[in-house]
Amino acid sequence: MRALLEQFLDYVSLEMGLSPNTRAAYADDIGRFLDWLAGKGVKSLNDVTRKQILDHLLAEKARGLAANSLSRHLVSLKVFFRYLVQEGLLSVNVAETMESPKVWKMLPSVLTPKESERLLAAPDVKKPLGLRNRAILELFYASGLRVSEMTGLQLTDLHFDENFLRCIGKGRKERVVPVGDTAIKWVERYIKDVRPQLVPGPQEQTVFLSKRQQPMSRKTVWDMIKKCARDTGITKKISPHTLRHSFASHLLANGAPLRIIQEMLGHADIATTQIYTHVDPDRLKGVHRQFHPRA
Repeated sequence: MRALLEQFLDYVSLEMGLSPNTRAAYADDIGRFLDWLAGKGVKSLNDVTRKQILDHLLAEKARGLAANSLSRHLVSLKVFFRYLVQEGLLSVNVAETMESPKVWKMLPSVLTPKESERLLAAPDVKKPLGLRNRAILELFYASGLRVSEMTGLQLTDLHFDENFLRCIGKGRKERVVPVGDTAIKWVERYIKDVRPQLVPGPQEQTVFLSKRQQPMSRKTVWDMIKKCARDTGITKKISPHTLRHSFASHLLANGAPLRIIQEMLGHADIATTQIYTHVDPDRLKGVHRQFHPRA
C-alpha cells in the first residue's frame, strides 16, 4: 500500500504539477490512513470499506483534528482512491460518494479581543527572538495571513510607507493586504534590530528568519504560537489560523463589510467568509435588536 502512495505522490507532483505543500498534505493524510489500516490488519486497499474510512475519520476527530482538516483529509482519500481506480489498481472507489458528517462542520475557534491582546504581549521583547515573535504575532493579527503566507513573506513584499503588504496565497494568487501602524512598528523594529543578527547574507530576502539563519518553517511558527498561548494561560486550542479567524471575526464585529473581509483573506468564494457571521453571537443579537420590528 505504501508503494501505491509513492506512485500517487509522483503523479500529483509530476503530472498534475501540484505544489510541494499540497503533495506533503496528501502524503500526511493518506499516510496516516494507511498506518491506521495496517493497525487493523488490512493488507489490501481492495478490502477497504466505507465504514473503515468513516471509522478512521472519527478516530482522527477524537485525536483532535479540526473540522477543516477532517474535510481536507477526506478529500485527500477521495483523490487517492479515484487515482487508483483510473489506473486500474483498484476495482471499486468506496470513497467516491462519501460526505463529511454535518457534525464536523464546526465554527472556527476565535480569540476575544482581550485574549488577543494577552497573546500578542506574551513574547519577551527584550530578547531578540522574543522581538521577532512579537512582530510575527502582531502581523498575523493585523493582516489575517495564512501561516504559509507569513513564512513566505519577502522584504520586497512590504510596503509599509503606504501601510500595506503583498502576499502570494492559494493558487499562487497575489493580493494586497492593509497593515496597521502598530504591526508595522513591531515588524520594523525586528527588521532593524534583530534580522541583521539572523540573516546569512544579503541574498536572503525572507522576512522572518530562525536562529539557524534560515526561513522559519510553518511548524516553528505553530509551536511558537502554542507556547505563547500556554504562557498566558489561554486554554483554547491555538494555531496560526486562530489569529486569522480572530482577525476576520473582530473586523466583522466592528462593522467591516463582508466583501472587504473576503478580499483581505483571499477567499475565492464569499460563502467561505460567511462562516464568520455565525461566530459572534453578540453581533447577531445586536443586528436582531436593530432591525427586527418585534425585537
